[in-house]
Amino acid sequence: MAVHCSADDIVAEARGWLGTPYLHQASCKGAGADCLGLVRGVWRAVIGPEPETVPSYTPDWSEVSREERLDAGAARHMTRLSGRWGRGDVLLFRMQGAAVAKHVAIVSETGPEGARIIHAYSGHGVVETSLGPAWSRRIVAAFRFPDRST
Repeated sequence: MAVHCSADDIVAEARGWLGTPYLHQASCKGAGADCLGLVRGVWRAVIGPEPETVPSYTPDWSEVSREERLDAGAARHMTRLSGRWGRGDVLLFRMQGAAVAKHVAIVSETGPEGARIIHAYSGHGVVETSLGPAWSRRIVAAFRFPDRST
């Protein structure tokens, strides 16, 4: 059975995670989450069970092997966007130059006031922030949740 969710559903669920403390490898609303854990939790709430088990990972995951594991995992279960992204879409970021993509965020707003994202990162927890130049220049891919209506 196909599940249909809207951008509003995704953003509302992501906003429900605001204030969740940062906890590496966690995905529990209110208790702890990292950036991937946030996306996993939103998936469970709006789509259903996670499509695969996420293996254990370290903060420097994929750096030695140079494998784009986060990108490959997103591509297995979401629609890669080749053009414009919008509310409810998932952005992947490289935190340094040619490093592997290791950060994800959910777009919460677009428009004349500027784009905003919801994401989790060390020292901050789950927050909603402006997608300013410092974040924008790090975007390397965008994905849409499956069966998402507009």
